[in-house]
Amino acid sequence: MNLDKVTGIIPPIVTPFTKSGDIDEAAFRNIVKFNLNKKVHGVCVGGSSGEGHTLTFEEFVRLMEITVEEVDGKIPVLAGIIANSTREAVRRAQAISHLSIQGLQVTPVHYVFKPDDNATFEHFKTLTSATDVPVIIYNVVPWNYLSPSLLIRLMKELPGVQAVKQSAGDLKAMADLMIGVPDGCKVYTAVDALLYPSFALGCHGTIAANPAAVPGVCISLWNAVQRGEHNRAREIHEALLRFWNAIYADNLPANIKTSIALQGTSAGLPRMPMPETTPAQLENIKRELQNVLRYEEA
Repeated sequence: MNLDKVTGIIPPIVTPFTKSGDIDEAAFRNIVKFNLNKKVHGVCVGGSSGEGHTLTFEEFVRLMEITVEEVDGKIPVLAGIIANSTREAVRRAQAISHLSIQGLQVTPVHYVFKPDDNATFEHFKTLTSATDVPVIIYNVVPWNYLSPSLLIRLMKELPGVQAVKQSAGDLKAMADLMIGVPDGCKVYTAVDALLYPSFALGCHGTIAANPAAVPGVCISLWNAVQRGEHNRAREIHEALLRFWNAIYADNLPANIKTSIALQGTSAGLPRMPMPETTPAQLENIKRELQNVLRYEEA
């Protein structure tokens, strides 16, 4: 199994919660349909934008089952695994082995204690030995931020590690990865403020918050770059950057849900203790969403 078909705009879709903190399965199905209707190139479930760090094992498996059912083979499905131990990461990967999943988006362990490079290598070696599904390393944890050299080593020496999702606003690290990535491996961008230059540098797609909030606009940007229409791409980039500045905050997943709701699809509430969108945030989001949605392609 490989990631050949996993390219382009791949939203890390949100998880709608009720006031009591339960998953709203009907609303979640509509979120999947919302993305399918926008003609996204794939979806990722259980990522940061989906509040995957709050999901129990059972909830994670259930969301993956629903997504595979709704997608019905139309586009690739990725599973976001956010776990603090090798054992739990393996457990989650094996629990969805019966489903048609094209990739596992896996964070390095994220609690206070940071393993060294060799321990990180052994973590991913154990995980990839336990599953045939390709692993995408989600390089986002600030105090366990993997260097380009380590990421390239992981991709070179572990056949199951086939990609990196580069985050944390570090376009230099992404550029270094692009020139060192082994043949057959991929680099996805999660540098939301800089999707346009990421695409121009040749990254293989994006799994990020902006695509989760305004997937249609991100597809327009992707298509413009692929066609070489850079004046158009820069124009979309500027609108997307203003929109990103309106939604970016510690309650980012809540603001993504607000953005989706303003487009006509209920996205539920964030899970406590994450706060909902504030009135001031709402006004900024309304303004910038109206502007950025002008770039959606019919």
